[in-house]
Amino acid sequence: MDYVSALVPPFVMAAFFIALVVTIVKSQGGANKAKEDAAVDAVIARAEAAQQHQK
Repeated sequence: MDYVSALVPPFVMAAFFIALVVTIVKSQGGANKAKEDAAVDAVIARAEAAQQHQK
């Protein structure tokens, strides 16, 4: 039974990692993509405006 207790943690971590990757892949694109892109564009524009203001 020692081999079972030695193998369980890697399998549990692998399952959590696979679930994390699946969640990340599913959250890409779709309805939220436009909102995420707009938010990133706004942050970049704000940073560029601040940089131009400092010059």
